[in-house]
Amino acid sequence: MKELENILKSTAKISDAKTTVISVFHINSIIKDALLLQLKPYDLSIEQYNVLRILRGQKGNPINLQDIQERMINKMSNTTRLVDKLLKKDFVKRITCKKNRRKVEISITKTGLEILKELDPKIDGTESKITSPLNPKELKQLNNLLLKLNN
Repeated sequence: MKELENILKSTAKISDAKTTVISVFHINSIIKDALLLQLKPYDLSIEQYNVLRILRGQKGNPINLQDIQERMINKMSNTTRLVDKLLKKDFVKRITCKKNRRKVEISITKTGLEILKELDPKIDGTESKITSPLNPKELKQLNNLLLKLNN
């Protein structure tokens, strides 16, 4: 395995804490690039894909923008803008509550579900390829360590 100093072409010794943070950023970039390569033909961003997956998880039940935002991986995402882009692609539909016109809910369309069905094996394959150097025990260990950083 390459040392981080070699990857960064650095001559200085880097602390373990800094190495960890830089490594997470570096791997994040590699993962994002690999996923975006799969999403690009569908004109989807990772955040838009995340919204579609959240909506599919609703099993046909609509959900409001605030609840989508809370479930987003990237909490800084502009959910309204993401949904607007998905609306233009006919991947989602907006439903206005008849009793309270200010209440708007979003649900996934048949087209959105079809795109996810097509994308699922591609994304699964990419995730498997990325994590292939790790065995199941190492994957669990890595997940536990990353979750520990989240606290």
